[in-house]
Amino acid sequence: MENNTVKAKKHLGQHFLKDPQVARRITEALDTQRWRHVIEVGPGMGVLTQWLLEIPGIDLRAVEIDGESVEYLEKRFAGKDLFIIRGDFLRMDLKELFREPMAIIGNFPYNISSQIFFKVLDNRDLVQEVVGMVQKEVAERICHGPGSKTYGILSVLLQAFYRLEYLFTVGEHLFLPPPKVKSAVIRMTRNERQALDCDEQLFFRVVKAAFNQRRKMLSNALKPYGWQVPEEFAMQRAEQLTVEDFIQLTKALEKEQEIC
Repeated sequence: MENNTVKAKKHLGQHFLKDPQVARRITEALDTQRWRHVIEVGPGMGVLTQWLLEIPGIDLRAVEIDGESVEYLEKRFAGKDLFIIRGDFLRMDLKELFREPMAIIGNFPYNISSQIFFKVLDNRDLVQEVVGMVQKEVAERICHGPGSKTYGILSVLLQAFYRLEYLFTVGEHLFLPPPKVKSAVIRMTRNERQALDCDEQLFFRVVKAAFNQRRKMLSNALKPYGWQVPEEFAMQRAEQLTVEDFIQLTKALEKEQEIC
């Protein structure tokens, strides 16, 4: 491989982190004392992988869709205890990788970061912690609370099941090729909530419907769905409601459906 590197592919959203000290900070944010089973999403040229392999006792699986990267990683870490899986993380059954509690880490490709988080939600019984680098805008959207313009669907759904932390910002110049935006590292830790105190499918529908018309009062935003919004929420907008508010709203709509 020319210059012993991997060519970043735009269609895969690849921007390779080139600062080893930032990579070390990212890996140190992961609680590998609690979670020994770790999936790295999109290892690329192994800038995070090199530090992860130095942690004693972890069972590391690196999932990479890019064949050139897989070939590079196999050569770079030959003889190391690294299990590389070539494939699409979004299409994988995580229960086939690990049947015990796990953590996920990665410099997530910008073009699929939201899909990665939705997959985490679908596997929240297994995924106990996530440390990931994403676009700064996405990190802010996920971590901000009610009242923020960036607070949205993903914020509510993730915060229902995880504690979110914005750890630090990473400048464009630390990547190859440099992205046009800043990046940020976040940490998600599974909270104590095993299940919502309401119909979860309805909760997801209500949250998505409310934010799809986020400029409207909830009474108007949810009207097309035939939902009668309780008076306490009717004159509020989606961005004003906490996770607990959305749970209470969903419970009220459940009762309304039962009456009907």
